[in-house]
Amino acid sequence: MTCFAMLGMPGGIELIVLLLIILLLFGKRLPTAMFSVGKSITEFKKGMTTSIEESLDDDSEKSKPEKSSESSNS
Repeated sequence: MTCFAMLGMPGGIELIVLLLIILLLFGKRLPTAMFSVGKSITEFKKGMTTSIEESLDDDSEKSKPEKSSESSNS
């Protein structure tokens, strides 16, 4: 039964030790990685808002009656 207990989810102490090891190994690269993640999230949010705005603009243009091309050429 102890074999199955070792395969379970790590507890609080194990997670802290694991995080400390990761911090020691990748500590110098973490700030740049987190900066890149933050920048990509910001770009994603900007893309989502512009996409929504463009789709709303397209919908409003479709609902407007179109002018005939003959009247604009005169």
